[in-house]
Amino acid sequence: MTAGSSNNSSETESRNPLIVLHYNYTGKLLEKENETGNISSTTLAFLIVCSLIVLENLMVLIAIWKNNRFHNRMYFFIGNLALCDLLAGITYQVNILMSGKKTLTMSVTAWFVREGSMFVALGASTLSLLAIAIERHLTMIKMRPYDANKKYRVFLLIGTCWLISFTLGALPILGWNCIGNLPNCSTLLPLYSKNYITVLISIFMALLVAIVILYARIYILVKTSGRRVTNHNNSERSMALLRTVIIVVSVFIACWSPLFILFLVDVACQCRECDILYKAQWFIVLAVLNSALNPLIYTLASKEMRRAFFRLVCSCIVRSQGQSVPIQPTQNFSRSKSNSDNSHKVKSDFTKNSLIPSIRQKSECSFHSRDC
Repeated sequence: MTAGSSNNSSETESRNPLIVLHYNYTGKLLEKENETGNISSTTLAFLIVCSLIVLENLMVLIAIWKNNRFHNRMYFFIGNLALCDLLAGITYQVNILMSGKKTLTMSVTAWFVREGSMFVALGASTLSLLAIAIERHLTMIKMRPYDANKKYRVFLLIGTCWLISFTLGALPILGWNCIGNLPNCSTLLPLYSKNYITVLISIFMALLVAIVILYARIYILVKTSGRRVTNHNNSERSMALLRTVIIVVSVFIACWSPLFILFLVDVACQCRECDILYKAQWFIVLAVLNSALNPLIYTLASKEMRRAFFRLVCSCIVRSQGQSVPIQPTQNFSRSKSNSDNSHKVKSDFTKNSLIPSIRQKSECSFHSRDC
């Protein structure tokens, strides 16, 4: 027996027969068998994009955590949305690394955890957008400033979003799947029941419709209402946040709608009838790109977030340069002296420039104490 045949026989023995059965029934077994263990250029590009998603959203979370001006309801929800996007980047990265022939050797529990984590991230993102829409709607109706003593309600609502998301993502592993009922299996997710996918996509679409209705009502209230906020600066900041969130919702719908439609096609088609179902990776990539676009929307649409984001990047660059200066040896003392003088000048200029906006922020916070 040759070495190649022995490797093939060992791979065949290590396969999970239940997963092989479902992938063979849906016509995806041959696709998994033909995949090599090598990382292609496309896969490498996807992994790089996922790493950027994690880095971007981590910086958004750090910017919100370090800036006291962002410690209010709206930015807590935006931070929760960034956490959802960070989870989406990590789970898709793991999904890529555990795909291919590794899928056929996974346990059923590991398979459900791998696929369910994406639905957890999707559910948390959708529910976070709904929570933001509800908060904006109540703020526009009541026209009341933010009450810092009611932060517990925000965290309670965020916790509820995650609890519902984990519950929806865990339903297949708890028993709502198509094991033992092959005709009811999804082609995209061969162990998922079509009934489960139908209910899940219906819930997500209903949430998106509710979000659109709420923002349409907010827009009408802003345009038609004769009431005005007493502080003009607070009104401008609220409208800027409203525009930012509306862009986030629009991008979310544009990125996720093709995948939702593909899931509905999966439910409607019989097994092996629709060829489009075997090209789902491009629809998933478009959905995951939404998590990369959200941080860009925050920084481009919101002046405050953009200022905090760039300040965080600049501080990281300055710290890295400051750590690398003592390591480099210098032989010419005159050059080292001039370099130290220049570095001292740069540091003093940076300190001077960084103190000015911080003083302005403190003065603004003292003037608008309710928002800070």
